[in-house]
Amino acid sequence: MAFKPQSDNEESMSDINVTPLVDVMLVLVIILLVTAPLLTQSVHVTLPKTVETTADVKEQPLQLGIDAQGIITLNKLPIADLAALETALTTEKTQNSDIGLHLYADQSVIYSKLAEVMAVVQHAGITKIAFVTVEQ
Repeated sequence: MAFKPQSDNEESMSDINVTPLVDVMLVLVIILLVTAPLLTQSVHVTLPKTVETTADVKEQPLQLGIDAQGIITLNKLPIADLAALETALTTEKTQNSDIGLHLYADQSVIYSKLAEVMAVVQHAGITKIAFVTVEQ
């Protein structure tokens, strides 16, 4: 606390008394320390056990792959060039209008090659595209 000795002149004191601020902050820290462990507890329940199921997918998505050398594969079959890829994708799109595509691209593929392939996929009319990655 800031006390001023008694004197004859009655000047106002210009120091800020921070003691109440410190008291309030310490109380808030104590409240936080007490309530934090209570917030992290979860509800303990025993979940029922079932048999493994598979996803309800009528049509499997197409698997489009680009390896490190830039070789394109569609459903694990090599594709000669981008024109052949567009023809194959257009054929698949006419057979199933709701077809999806999983794109497997090697991490060392040049971005321009990947952009060209994605443009062909978009031009073929396939809008459901998923990038397949590996969890780190």
